[in-house]
Amino acid sequence: MRRRVCSFVLMGVGIAVVAFMGGASRDSVAKAGQPPAANVEVKIDNFSFGPATVTVPAGTTVTWTNRDDIPHTVVSDDKVFKSKVMDTDEKFSFTFAKPGTYSYFCSVHPKMTGKVVVQ
Repeated sequence: MRRRVCSFVLMGVGIAVVAFMGGASRDSVAKAGQPPAANVEVKIDNFSFGPATVTVPAGTTVTWTNRDDIPHTVVSDDKVFKSKVMDTDEKFSFTFAKPGTYSYFCSVHPKMTGKVVVQ
């Protein structure tokens, strides 16, 4: 009798583990079909944006980090986004929801330019 009870308990635990694993794998497949949120970094250094052009999928967050010794800004030509003046090591982020080409510049140093291409 004890063996039967023990066998039934072990079978129940085994079924529960299999059911749990099966559910987890279905969730993993569903999540794998969705693109992960992307993050891209652009460094500001030596009076330039690097890389000068980035191509990203819609939904991507781009973060600019000022690695220069002097202040800079990030301002889109069409005023979709605009950072405050950033000192050394300060950051500005913007999430690009819509496809398009977003040209930008530093308002302190207008010859500094860059581009984000959103697909």
